Amino acid sequence: MFEALSEKLDGIFKKLKGRGLLNEESVNAALKEIRMALLEADVNFKVVKDFIDDVRVRAVGKEVLDSITPGQQVVKIVHDRLIELMGGASANIKFGARIPAPIMLVGLQGCGKTTTAAKLARLLSKEKRVYLVSADVYRPAAIEQLAVLGRQIKAGVFEHGSLKDPVKICAEAVDQARREGYEVILIDTAGRLHIDDVLMNELRSIRDRVHPAEILYVADAMTGQDAVNVGSKFNEMIGIDGVIMTKMDGDARGGAALSLKAVVGKPLKFVGVGEKLDALEVFHPERMASRILGMGDVLSLVEKAQGLMDEKSARQMEQSIRKNDFSLEDFRNQLAQVKKMGSLKDIMGMIPGMGKHKALKDLQPDDGELVKITAMIDSMTKKERSNYLIIDGRRRKRIALGSGTTVQDVNRLLKNYSEIRKVMKKFSQKDGMKSMMRNFRF
Repeated sequence: MFEALSEKLDGIFKKLKGRGLLNEESVNAALKEIRMALLEADVNFKVVKDFIDDVRVRAVGKEVLDSITPGQQVVKIVHDRLIELMGGASANIKFGARIPAPIMLVGLQGCGKTTTAAKLARLLSKEKRVYLVSADVYRPAAIEQLAVLGRQIKAGVFEHGSLKDPVKICAEAVDQARREGYEVILIDTAGRLHIDDVLMNELRSIRDRVHPAEILYVADAMTGQDAVNVGSKFNEMIGIDGVIMTKMDGDARGGAALSLKAVVGKPLKFVGVGEKLDALEVFHPERMASRILGMGDVLSLVEKAQGLMDEKSARQMEQSIRKNDFSLEDFRNQLAQVKKMGSLKDIMGMIPGMGKHKALKDLQPDDGELVKITAMIDSMTKKERSNYLIIDGRRRKRIALGSGTTVQDVNRLLKNYSEIRKVMKKFSQKDGMKSMMRNFRF
């Protein structure tokens, strides 16, 4: 997400920061390029106009133009303005005092409401008991789809029986959730190919019957400004409290996410970043602004690692590093942990400066490479995994044959592994980290 915009802004700011002094003319030239980059990213044109006007007022001030690093100051102004544009701070769900707290999910057909309901249930179930109900009696297998997903995440799911009226289904589901001690009930409502009076009347009836703590509009990022316009209609006709944007991993532009708060007036609360049920994240405007400007997102990376990394394996790796005994077996186990965190490209985007580093700028991480590496290590004997130095030419041929790779692939793996061992040896030494950081510059 935001890949195209990030690349363009990086080029613009490089030119700015390369100048010793800035004047109003050079700032205006940069802002013209930023304006085009935002429009190409499919950001609402009124939002772009207000954004550029606001940045211009801040950036051409005497305190910026006369500062020691005016280029950096302009980047900071754009960064701060991006945060404001996306809502300023992350917005949490407000559950209210009622138990269970009904949360309605609304949106057009095909936006991913049902899968999002399961993803949100999985996320909320870390702290609360969550119940699911499908109010979509029109789409074939919609009710069964939610039931299957609910079983996968071990959430409660309402059984409809002979009920066919969406309003009665939701009312009875709330009563059932209350009897069974659930704290939150997520209501997956029906969608349409476009907004119509029948859909809106049904949603209003459900809203008035169950009195939801929040109504969340589910938007498809791939539809761009259409998602924003539809969100405005939903807000106008039934009232929404926030937005969940799906398929953000497939949208390199991200204009809808940048426009939503300014146009609809409601915060973006969650983003879907993949098809798996754990691929839903809380939206943090300040972190996203940093990622757009190539500053990384270390906090999200750490949270992702904490949620997925095996603590026991992490401790074992730490001991191996300290003893300078990091084997190929350890290497394979760590790769398995990294794979859980998602795409290598996304992980690299969270590391500050990774996209700007000269040696890594054009690197396109291949997630399939992890599969090859794992296959090669699995083709080694236990003795070979413990001591890579015994792997001679004959053994390399056997490993390549057993893993469906080439000898060159095996050579590359062993060379890279050897380099990693050297880095870890330095890391394990006294003051090793300080020494590494002194030599590490972007």
